[in-house]
Amino acid sequence: MKLTDDDFTLFGLPPQQRLDRATLDARRRELQAQVHPDRFASEGAAAQRLAMQWAVRVNEAWQRLKDPLSRAAYLCQLRGVPIAAEDNTAMPREFLLQQMAWREALDDAADAAAVQALDDTVAREERALHQRLQALLDEQGDTAAAAGQVRALMFVTRFREALAQRLDRLHA
Repeated sequence: MKLTDDDFTLFGLPPQQRLDRATLDARRRELQAQVHPDRFASEGAAAQRLAMQWAVRVNEAWQRLKDPLSRAAYLCQLRGVPIAAEDNTAMPREFLLQQMAWREALDDAADAAAVQALDDTVAREERALHQRLQALLDEQGDTAAAAGQVRALMFVTRFREALAQRLDRLHA
């Protein structure tokens, strides 16, 4: 293992979107057991500092790989197509119209049932977008299209957070 290995190499996993969470979690436990600073207590402060760097590196990689959206963004970056969400906000017209319709529906939602119904609709669309993203990355190898899909999913994720906040306020 090298600190500079990509997350997939570090975890001994293929660089793909489809990932078995149980396998990922098991690898994390194995790696953390290997690099835990307590294992190096008798080797001195320098060895413990290095072990701490490794433990942090393993945890950061696990955090990135466990989340499908961050994993997809990372894959795009590894394949030479950074997401650049701050600089590239271009979206297809249909997607933008859908976003506007959802925002209007949220504005018009009078009660928790209406907000929940909207969230159910958006959640179905989110699942479909994730499936398409996995196909783009794992089957079609279309990283540029996948990067656009990641940016779209970032919008959907933020909108679902707004829905959850609205539901919390309505239930409070």
